Amino acid sequence: MIQIYLTFEGRCEEAIDFYKQALGAEVEMLMRYKDSPEQPSPGCDPRQDPEKVMHAAFRIGETLLMASDGRCSGSPTFQGFSLSIPAADVAEAEQHFGALADGGQVMMPLAKTFWSPAFGMLVDRFGVPWMVNVAP
Repeated sequence: MIQIYLTFEGRCEEAIDFYKQALGAEVEMLMRYKDSPEQPSPGCDPRQDPEKVMHAAFRIGETLLMASDGRCSGSPTFQGFSLSIPAADVAEAEQHFGALADGGQVMMPLAKTFWSPAFGMLVDRFGVPWMVNVAP
């Protein structure tokens, strides 16, 4: 199994709140730096805000995603992949697409294609690329 781990560089809690609103995400676990029983591990900046997210797990539908604030550089970069979210029908695709596009950038508007009654691509306000697709 491969699991998705997203590093939001200081915007993790904001991103999770956005996905809760937009897609009904459910938080299964959230640990802040201040909750760690040990000092930050090598590679972690010990000067980070203790309220920032050290590790979180949240579920969107059946998919478990993990995330953190990382080094809190303020500029997350997500390149070379897209998260793909299936929709049961065009109405659900429109709902997902509209919610995720709020504050983001539409790369390919949601439209009928030869393989789907509705497919579209966007980058959300956190820089995460998404594909929304309805199976034929």
